[in-house]
Amino acid sequence: MALLTRIRGPRDLDRLTPEQLEALAGEIRSFLVDAVSKTGGHLGPNLGVVELTIALHRVFDSPKDKVLFDTGHQSYVHKLLTGRQDFSKLRAKGGMSGYPSRAESAHDIIENSHASTVLGWADGLAKANEVRGGDDHVVAVIGDGALTGGMAWEALNNIAAAKDRPLVIVVNDNERSYEPTIGGLANHLATLRTTDGYERFLARGKEMLNRTPVVGKPLYETLHGAKKGLKDFIAPQGMFEDLGLKYVGPIDGHDIAAVESALQRAKRFGGPVLVHCLTEKGRGYQPARQDEADQFHAVPVIHPDTGLPVKSSGADWTSVFGEEMVKLGREREDIVAITAAMMRPVGLHAFAQEFPERVYDVGIAEQHGAVSAAGLATGGLHPVFAVYATFLNRAFDQLLMDVALHRCGVTFVLDRAGVTGSDGPSHNGMWDMSILQCVPGLRLAAPRDAEQVRRQLREAVEVDDAPTVVRYSKGAVGPSVPAVRRIGGMDVLAEPGAGQPRPDVLIVSVGGLAPMCLEIASLLDKQGISATVVDPRWVKPVDESLPPLADEHRVVVTVEDNSRAGGVGSAVAQALRDAGVDVPLRDFGIPERFLDHGSRGEVMSEIGLTAPDIARQVTGLVAKLDGRYDAERAEIARD
Repeated sequence: MALLTRIRGPRDLDRLTPEQLEALAGEIRSFLVDAVSKTGGHLGPNLGVVELTIALHRVFDSPKDKVLFDTGHQSYVHKLLTGRQDFSKLRAKGGMSGYPSRAESAHDIIENSHASTVLGWADGLAKANEVRGGDDHVVAVIGDGALTGGMAWEALNNIAAAKDRPLVIVVNDNERSYEPTIGGLANHLATLRTTDGYERFLARGKEMLNRTPVVGKPLYETLHGAKKGLKDFIAPQGMFEDLGLKYVGPIDGHDIAAVESALQRAKRFGGPVLVHCLTEKGRGYQPARQDEADQFHAVPVIHPDTGLPVKSSGADWTSVFGEEMVKLGREREDIVAITAAMMRPVGLHAFAQEFPERVYDVGIAEQHGAVSAAGLATGGLHPVFAVYATFLNRAFDQLLMDVALHRCGVTFVLDRAGVTGSDGPSHNGMWDMSILQCVPGLRLAAPRDAEQVRRQLREAVEVDDAPTVVRYSKGAVGPSVPAVRRIGGMDVLAEPGAGQPRPDVLIVSVGGLAPMCLEIASLLDKQGISATVVDPRWVKPVDESLPPLADEHRVVVTVEDNSRAGGVGSAVAQALRDAGVDVPLRDFGIPERFLDHGSRGEVMSEIGLTAPDIARQVTGLVAKLDGRYDAERAEIARD
């Protein structure tokens, strides 16, 4: 790593020869494979942008010039070139983020790790330059997958409207987001990739015609004057130019000199320019190139030589859902599936293999996916839209006004709900149970184990006149948690023995936190505090049996892997008030703040969402109640 260790900032690249730059690219790839194999992370995308990132930092003067990355999972090379070469705790607590982070470096302008937003950021920054007379450049790097998002095209519409407002858009075209990019845009970019470039054709034509006596020069000028039609015939980049964007490319994104040349031209142009770079995801690492699933988009800890995981993981929540979807697909021909460019990550790949005509990948377009689901339901089908919990935020209006208002039977399956940990604040699925509480008619299930995922998914798809939601956590699914008995629609997981006086605490357990809640009850029992643990299964609407059950206890405690603000605890409190049940309630959940990256266990411990922390606070609450009760009894005796 002789060259890489000498790079402390982007300007150190200026002293390197072309040969040294190529050697540096090789060193960076070796470093990434070695480092990320030890920690896990986004390997494939970063291996694909090595030369492109080197060229960006040679042409532009970051941080004065604003270099912005859409999503940001491809920013590892950017971090290396801006002086951050300690990857030993990548994505771990106290270590470096897996995305751009303002806290880490002035070179990280934005932290947008949700896709398709960077062009909006760039548009705003370019407008700010115009207003304040700034002379810095704004460069937005966006993948072809992110261009499937509607926000990207909304931004392009605005960017193209200002013909003289400088802004450079770099399309990192690797034909993928997680999996191959699909749709009309993908087909257009594929045409650009496989067609000889117009500029190359025109250069050859000019050379030939200028050697032709008499008619050569006039003929060339005529052809050049008709270049728009010629461009559409030779290299159909007209879609971008019709928008008002100067188009440069396609460029070999692994040719540093070619990318630099294209960026220099774009930098000099006094308006919006799109530079189209072709790259290979996972370049230089054979295990990644051979991985048909996602070319090592994101990997766990792996053996660097083979790319195989160091540890084999057991069944996870996602795979349980995926298996049940296949069974449902075999039983019901009206079941269809929707994904937003994440077929494999959300567990729909097996369904897609067996029922390819009944699965729809809408690209990175959750809003469109939700509205399309409403149309599918209105057309007599039952769509199941599987999406990460954090990404459902983007489709809330469509869920509310298109699905719920029209009473459409659509099931939303939310993967990675609650604290996800290592991907940081943007990927924690901690808002869904709060934002969905206000949707009329919506039913929300939080399964506690694999068996409940299967059962509640089946219950959800039986609803044909309202949206249903099934949400579960990230990672391995825990052991089965059996119910002692059922009250209404709720499962009782633990309760004091028969003949005991009024129980002290009712613990309302939400989803996969059931084992923790049982541990809380055990810890309370050791303090002489009796507890009932109940799993509502469907947390919206609040089960009618819950207020009467709460009235039989001295304290109600809710425990959820969701924001405390407006979550299940708030809904239960409102239900108790409406029923006239005057029992103290304490809600435990995620505080109203963005959570730093770290392991799920570390984050849960940091926010106090652990069995010992909760048991300690509940013990204190019961002790206060006992003290108040004794004081009130003494007051009565004195009277």
